[in-house]
Amino acid sequence: MIKILITGGAGFVGVNLTNRLIKDGYEVVVVDDLSSGYEQFIHSEAIFIKGSIINDKTLSACFAHKPEYVIHLAALFANQNSVDHPDKDLSTNGLGTLKILEWSKKNNVKKVLYTSSSCVYGDKEIMDEGDRYFEPDTPYAITKLLGELYASFWATHHKLDVVSVRLFNVYGPGDFPGMYRSVVPNFIKMAINGESLIITGTGNETRDFCYIDDTVTGICKALFGATEAGSVFNIGTGKNTSIIKIANSINKYCNNKAEIIFQDRRDWDCVIHRRANIDKITSLLGFRAETKIDEGIRKTCDWVKNI
Repeated sequence: MIKILITGGAGFVGVNLTNRLIKDGYEVVVVDDLSSGYEQFIHSEAIFIKGSIINDKTLSACFAHKPEYVIHLAALFANQNSVDHPDKDLSTNGLGTLKILEWSKKNNVKKVLYTSSSCVYGDKEIMDEGDRYFEPDTPYAITKLLGELYASFWATHHKLDVVSVRLFNVYGPGDFPGMYRSVVPNFIKMAINGESLIITGTGNETRDFCYIDDTVTGICKALFGATEAGSVFNIGTGKNTSIIKIANSINKYCNNKAEIIFQDRRDWDCVIHRRANIDKITSLLGFRAETKIDEGIRKTCDWVKNI
């Protein structure tokens, strides 16, 4: 049975990805320090190793299982957290990525998938993998771009088959509300409690919200598909949705009558629009997101109501 190591496998994307891979017949090894993940949600058939990816003993235990593939999800998430804790961000997202690449090369891993972020682009309405000018505006965005540069170096100079994917705004079941968490689950929790949703900005800001099942499909296509070493793919829907539409949809599904409150954007939050150009991943790997935003929001609301 093919073994796959997933770093950060107890997190939102990691848990959903583990479930898909085990369902498809793969053996999965999960490593996570549980700083933001949840052990109880890791699939019972997965091998779980608790520890940090910057710890060589932890990595030795992971690679003792001889994984053929590595999916590197582990990161300090996300923008505000990195602004508040830039040293931790650099350690996990920078040094951690470097160590995963080193250990993968040393252990003859067949392919590594590095999960980057749309944040590397900065403020660009349509974001294309062919762009060569980046304006990362937070430590998180900076270290995600750093990881891509490390991945490219290992592909070029160490002949490691590594592919990077830039995830856009992933949402869906498994994404818990809380501090430093994403807007969708936090809005849903507030709506369930009958509270006013707080939008930092005008509400006309847009993002490319990609449902978790579609994101997992995109990751699997990039991992198992024929890709050039060092290549980069966007994983999104190719469509933008305003924050006010997200808020209104959540209030509708949660029957929340409280008014929406608008506040000034955070100092670091300069991105007005963010949308993926998905032509590359569609043409080369056959990926296209299938979940409509209203359907995804409804499913996510139902999940948060039951946690």
